[in-house]
Amino acid sequence: MDDVEIEDVDSSPPHQAPLQNQDMSSLVYTAGEFLAQYGWHLLTLVVGVYLLIHYLQKRRSTHGDRFTKPPTLQDAAAVARRQEAMEAARRKMQEELDAKSAAFREKQKQQEEERRKQKIEMWESMQQGKSCKGATRLSEVQNPEEARPSTAVLKPTDKKPLRSADYNPLTGPGGGSCSWRPGRRGPSSGG
Repeated sequence: MDDVEIEDVDSSPPHQAPLQNQDMSSLVYTAGEFLAQYGWHLLTLVVGVYLLIHYLQKRRSTHGDRFTKPPTLQDAAAVARRQEAMEAARRKMQEELDAKSAAFREKQKQQEEERRKQKIEMWESMQQGKSCKGATRLSEVQNPEEARPSTAVLKPTDKKPLRSADYNPLTGPGGGSCSWRPGRRGPSSGG
């Protein structure tokens, strides 16, 4: 039995160590370097993009509901009631404005009639040779400030001097006397 050799019929080659890719180790090293240098920037960018997407989704959902829903009968009725109320308020305001303008026109007509009557009275009194008392009354009604005599108004020919002839600004308020006054006591008030 010495002549028999036993051989294993194992088809796999002898046990070897697992294969390693050299390119992957350099990629992992490069990615580590990138994260070490730009990690905070990358994290901030990711958080910002997440918040932006979240905000846009929320905005789309709130605005989308308003535009996608068809108007209901209740909404249409509310809109119609609101428009009717606005029209009623506008009509009321227009009526008030018309009433005020009619009252103003009536008042203007009455004033105009009064002026016309006064002018007729003045004309008749002038035709009869009487004094013009009606004229002064008419002018007082039209311009009350101009009808009253004014004593404070000076004519351009009556010029009053601003100050006396012996005034000298260099001598001060007391006239020609010179007097010395001491300065204030205490510390100076500098700012």
